[in-house]
Amino acid sequence: LNIAPVPKWALITVAVAGGILLLFFLICIVKCCCSKKKPKKKERISLCAVSNSTTTNLVQPEMEDLEREVEQKRRGKLQYSLEYNFRIQELKVGVKQAVELKAMDSGGTSDPYVIVYLTPDMRKRYETKVYRRTLNPIFNESFTFQVPRAEVSESTLVMKIYDFNHFAKHDIIGEVRLPLASVNLQHVIERWSDLVVASKVEEEHLGEICFSLRYVPSTGKLTVLILEAKQLKRMDSNGLSDPFVKVHLILNRKKWKKKSTSVKKNTLSPYFNEVFVFEVPFSQIQNVDVVISVWDHDKVTKNEPIGKLFLGCRATGNQLRHWSDMLSNPRRPLAQWHILQPPEVVDKAMGLKSHLRLPLHSR
Repeated sequence: LNIAPVPKWALITVAVAGGILLLFFLICIVKCCCSKKKPKKKERISLCAVSNSTTTNLVQPEMEDLEREVEQKRRGKLQYSLEYNFRIQELKVGVKQAVELKAMDSGGTSDPYVIVYLTPDMRKRYETKVYRRTLNPIFNESFTFQVPRAEVSESTLVMKIYDFNHFAKHDIIGEVRLPLASVNLQHVIERWSDLVVASKVEEEHLGEICFSLRYVPSTGKLTVLILEAKQLKRMDSNGLSDPFVKVHLILNRKKWKKKSTSVKKNTLSPYFNEVFVFEVPFSQIQNVDVVISVWDHDKVTKNEPIGKLFLGCRATGNQLRHWSDMLSNPRRPLAQWHILQPPEVVDKAMGLKSHLRLPLHSR
């Protein structure tokens, strides 16, 4: 310092200023480093803190819950009415209309129809007509159930809306499940209810069967082609069945003609591809019912029925639709899948008389 030409006080000033700048620079570095680490520390704490389920659900809901919530929405609404006659112990259910149904087809529409029944006694089931390509069908159909007054509070009304398909399983759009104990049946009830996802508690599934119908008026030939069945009820101890199909013709509510397929061993999804031809004059076609029944063959004991259904002008729902399509398209085979119903339900609905073979002149 003594040798330098610069004054001593100037050098001291420069040294002090340099020290201050260096100290300020060090403080800035420390501050920047700390500020970068703090968010990481906070983030680490927040992730570790979501250990209990309540906090986790608040921060990030389960995907299953979100999917279920989305699935519950956009299924539509159903308008219906209830009227119970205490004197004759009869429940009248009116299926009015549905709006804003979920689109089940690729074209953005559905082919809806409604199945109505009571639980726990599900022996009597009704179906509305099928309405093509609409999300706002107007049904305006009513159905009657005999319900003893003592059983009203234990019964539940179930109305399921399905999307009709010709060659595949009918998809369920949604359902309304109404415990009768929760409503006041002293007055006529009319209300709207949101459709929800169908309950897992379903009626016993008996299986499905696919067959085609063809009628030629000029020759009076009715052709029934039994194609296949699937998801049949297990009837044997090995968890399988030995199914075969019977085709009955009913004339004026009396059994008339019958034919059967071969037996398919140890299967719940048999393939038949067997054709039967019946002679039914055009003058009698309106009086004929076709009963399709699936049976389990047993060599030792009696053959047991798995399920059945019937088609004809007295049928309802999909069965009536299939029959009407056949009559509207003469000479053209029309195939369709059908859900099997309990045999006693079908027999009761048909009101069969005693077995009588009628002489019928065929062409």
